[in-house]
Amino acid sequence: MSDKILIVDDEAEIADLIEMFLNNENYTVYKFYSANEALACIETTELDLAILDIMLPDIDGFTLCQKIRKKHTYPIIMLTAKDSETDKIMGLTLGADDYITKPFRPLELIARVKSQLRRYKKYNPAHSEDAETGLLTHSGLLMNIQTHECFLNEKPLLLTPTEFSILRILLENKGHVISAEELFHRIWQDEYYSKTNNTITVHIRHLREKMNDTLDKPKYIKTIWGVGYKIEET
Repeated sequence: MSDKILIVDDEAEIADLIEMFLNNENYTVYKFYSANEALACIETTELDLAILDIMLPDIDGFTLCQKIRKKHTYPIIMLTAKDSETDKIMGLTLGADDYITKPFRPLELIARVKSQLRRYKKYNPAHSEDAETGLLTHSGLLMNIQTHECFLNEKPLLLTPTEFSILRILLENKGHVISAEELFHRIWQDEYYSKTNNTITVHIRHLREKMNDTLDKPKYIKTIWGVGYKIEET
């Protein structure tokens, strides 16, 4: 069964181009030129990934991303019209997993899609036949790798695939500092990281918010300034 991908972009030429390249990779594509048209699909279809343009004529991509994240954890890739750091931070803060700037190379977008889907399948047993087994725990935090579930003090944490990946790496390396660059490469497995890239920082901030953790007195994720992040041994 092919993966189901949502495209929402009001620029028909771009949406059609993305659809063509995704079809060539045998993905099932649901294409819409407005957010309102896409909402019914989001509510009724079991999607595997969404590609959202930020600048839409009715509901902007940020709001659409928020609506998706209220119920779903599948990967979201945001399309930004310009190389705006503010747009990237906003998208990541609202739950997006990746972003790509227009104009973009279609093959680069396809590579990002495949990378996100690999992680989603790996950490979601409903999409994987080779799900790993095991539990990771720390101070009331419990992560079930097999079922892709995470609980904090017995209450479920709704994590995106990227957030789950970051937290898993930190839990598996308790007591060791993991740099933002290492986290980035282990999750995305490519080379488009730069020293000014704050993608990991934004996802860490989002994780802290969900876990009611603080930067000043962290119980879970500790920042080692100039080095990286770690979860202390207990």
